[in-house]
Amino acid sequence: MLVGFSTNDDAGVYLLAEGLALVQTVDFFTPIVDDPFTFGQIAAANSLSDVYAMGGRPVSALSIVGFPEKGDTAILEQILRGGLDKMGEAKCSVIGGHSIRNDDIQFGYAVTGVINPLHVWRNVGAQTNDVLLLTKALGTGVISTAVKNGRAEPSSLGAAIASMAQLNRAAAEALHELEAQAGKRSVHAVTDVSGFGLLGHAREMALGDAASGIARVTLENVAADVPLLPGALDAARQGMISGGLKNNREFLRDCIDFAGHVAEENRALLFDPQTSGGLLIALAPEQEEAARVILERHGVSAKRIGRVVPKTSKLLMVV
Repeated sequence: MLVGFSTNDDAGVYLLAEGLALVQTVDFFTPIVDDPFTFGQIAAANSLSDVYAMGGRPVSALSIVGFPEKGDTAILEQILRGGLDKMGEAKCSVIGGHSIRNDDIQFGYAVTGVINPLHVWRNVGAQTNDVLLLTKALGTGVISTAVKNGRAEPSSLGAAIASMAQLNRAAAEALHELEAQAGKRSVHAVTDVSGFGLLGHAREMALGDAASGIARVTLENVAADVPLLPGALDAARQGMISGGLKNNREFLRDCIDFAGHVAEENRALLFDPQTSGGLLIALAPEQEEAARVILERHGVSAKRIGRVVPKTSKLLMVV
């Protein structure tokens, strides 16, 4: 085992042979949109994301299905078709799966990828002076909550769906190209932003790994620079706060120092649980411009949202 659970990494990595390792992950959840085909797409993109965040290439997947005994099987068919559509885009073969009778619909995948063990990206390893890049805007959680309460604009929901259904493959491919061009390791840490929100996953990045000799650092985020989905700010202002957001805020309250003028709605969005969120990247500062150019060429708009600073009493600072 090369990467296990000790640092809450996105996926496990297991060495098979010299130059070859497996990346393994699993994820499933209940519907967050009404359209079953779209739900299948989002569930697939979300399940694949952890493999991309580690630097791996997905190769096979097993579906995980919970479906009501008397449910309309036409809905299940569309969920499966949506998942297959996104898996096909990722060139990842669905080779089986398992289903159970369940009162609530649940869907996702266990995904296996391959990776060069010398080129594994982990959620630890950020170095002082690194820049922090984020490849997707925040707000899927508050927008989903607004939808449930009938308070979301169609354009806002559309933007959230497009973001959630977008694979992180292009971003991962761009980072591989960046390192190949640089001829050295310039991507120091990567994680995908999902249920723990931006700050929750930033905390994992800041903690380091004492067992591997990776020192703890502090991540400084600039609240005004964090990209937000259309309608996310309005949803947060209207109090469209999920239980997951409240749990994230409670868990993280002792490790964050907020500047006094950061508005409450902006704070909330930094805790907002994301579905199929973007990659948070700690990158050598001299590679920032090259990274932006390559990411843009791959169709990914990455935003600089902060930097890594020497360790302070807090793991995270929001300015």
